[in-house]
Amino acid sequence: MSRKALFFDVDGTLSSDITHTVPDSAVRVLSETRKRGNLVFVNSGRTLYALQEIAKKFEADGYLCGCGTNVIVEGQTLLAYQIPHDKGIEIKKRAHACGLDGVLEGINGIYYRKDISPVKKAEWLRQQFIRSGIFTCGGWYDEDYDFSKFCLFADENSDREGYFRWLAPDFQVIDRGNDFYEIVPSGYSKATAVDLVLKHYGIRREDSYAFGDSSNDLDMFRTVCNTVLMGNHDAVLEPYATFVTKTVEEDGIAFAMEQLGLV
Repeated sequence: MSRKALFFDVDGTLSSDITHTVPDSAVRVLSETRKRGNLVFVNSGRTLYALQEIAKKFEADGYLCGCGTNVIVEGQTLLAYQIPHDKGIEIKKRAHACGLDGVLEGINGIYYRKDISPVKKAEWLRQQFIRSGIFTCGGWYDEDYDFSKFCLFADENSDREGYFRWLAPDFQVIDRGNDFYEIVPSGYSKATAVDLVLKHYGIRREDSYAFGDSSNDLDMFRTVCNTVLMGNHDAVLEPYATFVTKTVEEDGIAFAMEQLGLV
């Protein structure tokens, strides 16, 4: 039997959006499939810094981070892209000038404003980060760091159209719904990360599996042959799903891997 490469989204796929934990059943099957010789990769919109807690839950063969901007396999960095410093400063200034706010995601940290955000959803997220105790990096306007991608919230006072026009064509804007946008440098995606890993290991696309639930998994679902859609999911993925499993809370990862003969 040929070796398989399995690519897993985190939030809403490996980790529950309700409990914010990875089910024991998922940890078990990930370990079992690796013992069979298959490769397990986390393929997340999160940057490496924000995957520290997930990495403690189970062993993986690699981490594809920040929507394809950073790829690490078996401790080896294959790719590490960060937005040019001067461009990053302009991105930050224009976002606030256009009434948008959120988080800047880098390899070494997560960055957000130190003062209260006028965008309510961005302020809610900022408070979540502060309470977590994990995201304790520099402020939005500090200039001693670089970042790879970013996420923004908008409201009725935001000039999102004008800001997104300014970003084009250098960035892809992923509409995550509810005034939430994930913004990734053009040429990088979960799919480009998959392609890099498959080439690195010499694994056929027919032996690749993707597990996901949200719109930022769309590129990955378009490029991987075997696609597993979680029970709770964004409808945009449905045309590309080859298998629909249960929810995270219903042990959807374990169910899918058992049904597909991966364990």
